[in-house]
Amino acid sequence: MKLILLGPPGAGKGTQSKRLEEALGIIQLSTGDMLRGEVASGSENGKKAKEVMDAGGLVSDEVIIEMISDRIDHDDCKAGFILDGFPRTVPQAEALDSMLSEKSLRIDDVITIEVDKEAMVRRITGRYTCSACGAGYHEDFQKPASAGVCDKCGGTDFSRRADDNEETVRNRLTAYEELTAPIINYYDDAGVLKRVDGMAEINQVTASLKEIIG
Repeated sequence: MKLILLGPPGAGKGTQSKRLEEALGIIQLSTGDMLRGEVASGSENGKKAKEVMDAGGLVSDEVIIEMISDRIDHDDCKAGFILDGFPRTVPQAEALDSMLSEKSLRIDDVITIEVDKEAMVRRITGRYTCSACGAGYHEDFQKPASAGVCDKCGGTDFSRRADDNEETVRNRLTAYEELTAPIINYYDDAGVLKRVDGMAEINQVTASLKEIIG
């Protein structure tokens, strides 16, 4: 089973990917994590990426495709994988399809988690984490059992991401909409796009994803 999860920041892609990973025994592949891993390992792709990033540039699609190609050849990807964070553009989607085709593979489902923009602003700007253990909370939806005390480690120091402010969040959501609209059309035309209501309760979203995957 080879999947792509699409959705704006805060839609729950990471959470749902982890749940599917555990339930189905398939690997979540975050391109951001892979990129950092390649750089840390000093691999050929990592060296190429580091050189570009050190110069303040964006890593090319070619390098990312090579990185994904190498990663899915590992034994732990034989049962399948979930791509999170890639592709972001139609050329990337085309390059991904071409690379998979060379391996006699294809994407089975592309699932877009659809959400309400205003709700996303509230969801993202209200989230915070325990500085000690990284446990996540939300000022409206997921407060600690005891105010100001982390449920997991008992820590009392919490932090928020600097970019989780309303202006930045709105800009990120607008950029996502503009960037991914062509991607959604691309996969819709290919007949592999499915839609899930990301505003549903978290367990219902998981159930909807599992129903699509079968």
